[in-house]
Amino acid sequence: MNVDMTTQVPAGANQTKATSKTAVDYQSFLKLLIAQMKNQDPTKPMDSTQYVAQLATFSQVEQSVQTNSKLDQLLQSSALSQADSLIGRTIASADGKTSGKVEEVRLAGSGLIAVLEDGTEVAIGSGVTIK
Repeated sequence: MNVDMTTQVPAGANQTKATSKTAVDYQSFLKLLIAQMKNQDPTKPMDSTQYVAQLATFSQVEQSVQTNSKLDQLLQSSALSQADSLIGRTIASADGKTSGKVEEVRLAGSGLIAVLEDGTEVAIGSGVTIK
């Protein structure tokens, strides 16, 4: 594979979700790999075993990104199936200050949110009582 200064990162590579700054994502790994290949000494090219090892690592990173995406989808699906069982039941918030009958349930980025008959929203999490 010939890599020069005009080599671009593949189009689908930048479709990863935002990650924490301490985690190395798919896009960062591609940038590092391309930078290393661009800046290697032409008189001492990379050993073929090192190149194969880096390709294997690249494959593992890609698989991890795909696995995380599938796990997120599975968790959302599970949360939605559990949301149906909350409608019509009485819940109390973790602090005990808010309670009422659940009219609807929404899936938010932070998890499930139960909307009570009076319009109050209660985040479903640890400490919430369901009757």
